[in-house]
Amino acid sequence: MPRHFSPSEFTTRQSNARASLSEHGLDAILLFAPESHYWLTGYDTFGFAMFQCMVMTASGDIHLLTRAPDRLQALQTSTLSADHIHIWTDIEGVDPISNLTSLLATLGLSSAKLGFESRTAGLTDYWGQRLRSALPDLHDASDIFPALRRHKSDAEVAMHRSAAALSDDALDAALASTQAGAFEGDILAAMQCAVFKGGGDYAGNEFIIGSDAAALLCRSASGRRHLAPQDQLTLEWSGAFARYHAAMMQTLIIGAPSDTHRHMHAAASHALAACETAIRPGAPMGDVYEAHVAVFDAHGLSHARLNACGYGMGAVFAPIWVDFPMFYRDNPTIMLKNQVFFLHMILMDDSTGHAMCLGHSVLVTDQGCERLSRHAPDLFVL
Repeated sequence: MPRHFSPSEFTTRQSNARASLSEHGLDAILLFAPESHYWLTGYDTFGFAMFQCMVMTASGDIHLLTRAPDRLQALQTSTLSADHIHIWTDIEGVDPISNLTSLLATLGLSSAKLGFESRTAGLTDYWGQRLRSALPDLHDASDIFPALRRHKSDAEVAMHRSAAALSDDALDAALASTQAGAFEGDILAAMQCAVFKGGGDYAGNEFIIGSDAAALLCRSASGRRHLAPQDQLTLEWSGAFARYHAAMMQTLIIGAPSDTHRHMHAAASHALAACETAIRPGAPMGDVYEAHVAVFDAHGLSHARLNACGYGMGAVFAPIWVDFPMFYRDNPTIMLKNQVFFLHMILMDDSTGHAMCLGHSVLVTDQGCERLSRHAPDLFVL
């Protein structure tokens, strides 16, 4: 049985998925995104790095084609029964696409109208080309399951709350570990340790840590340094619980903050508040981006901001914890109650060498949004 949710939760999800397939006029869908597999059945694996496919018919029949190492994984983590798990065998020259077409024939789907997911790390271009060659009439249906997953059930919201608590624990660990002379590796280890000790998981991508000039980077990079007496340290991380995320971001100041740092923090704090005010059910996501732009530009920091200010959170797998869509200019996507978003106010000014980033995750409520973090977006000076 699935580990994290009740059978009734999956019954509801599968019912909603059937209705969506019918709405799109599909007889079945070929699912390659691990997020789709997990949401639909609870199937939890990093085996998507190899070829695997979950087939769902419009009648609700669900089958998995995967490799032998994931047979027991599927049995122990998903709603699938043993006779619905099909194995392709590792052997020189094997073509799992032929196994898939044989499975579709067995299910009476050889001439059916089939959708498939292409916009996922779960289907590489190598296998995607072979898939389309074998099944040339496929219809791209990459948007169906992300739309289904966007609105979180109450049970999923509880998972996000657990993830947010782990993110807060990680920040507490970072604050306790950060001082002049501290080694970035120790800070990173303390943050990750806090997540694991709290019962959490690996996040969908690496925690980001960078000091001095590297504080202006919003990607992780190999190489660790010891903090100087006067320094800046940018962190971006997420607690993860049952694959659900609640990311945070913070630039910490070691030593005395400069006037520039104080100005940037004030702008980031005001922008974060403005974005929270712009979040409400029924409003387009583009409104949130415009709120962020208005504040930063009014503070004379248009040159230091980015072209997005956050994105959806959910149960996601590597290589990134981003659960689209994002907050960017003119995004018409309507926000829904029980969506979870990560808001990041990123200022990276390479003309002065200063960084200041603030961010946390929020839940869309009936009237607006609720901050999931227990930490206020303060200026931390250590």
